[in-house]
Amino acid sequence: MSKTKADAEFGPLRIAVITISDSRTPENDTSGDYLADSLQAAGHQLAVRKIVSDDRYVLRAEVSTLIADPGVDVVLTTGSTGLTGRDVAPEALEPLFDKVIEGFGEVFRAASVADIGAATIQSRAFAGLANATLVFCMPGSPGACRTAWEEVIQPQLDSRTRPCNLATLMPRFRER
Repeated sequence: MSKTKADAEFGPLRIAVITISDSRTPENDTSGDYLADSLQAAGHQLAVRKIVSDDRYVLRAEVSTLIADPGVDVVLTTGSTGLTGRDVAPEALEPLFDKVIEGFGEVFRAASVADIGAATIQSRAFAGLANATLVFCMPGSPGACRTAWEEVIQPQLDSRTRPCNLATLMPRFRER
């Protein structure tokens, strides 16, 4: 279990939230609402919020724009990580990654077992580093977003989390 160091300084990040769906609208995007509200409550800045269709090329173009934007440190996507024909997030976004963060999907699925049991095998949640931008891709349900944010992502984006976190590593992502 991670802990926070009281005397460490918090560094707010600029985070984009992308909902991947053909059926969500601003009025019913509860997962996007949860992520946007939670990141801001944690002290981060909501840099961009969009709903993007389940089209691998449109999605890849949108995320490519975000990872090229120096005003975005992290991209959170929700939706399109399952096994149906419309679930295209891994195929669309993994080619953009410079490095894959295998542990995210592993830890997310382990944390999900308590809530959904063996159904967690249906999730293809994944993460990576692209152009020094962290990209976390999680399922579309509000419960899955809550588990991913609270159990995995939020502590790793908090520079006070010990023994280590991704936030303090961010300046080194561009090292050669």
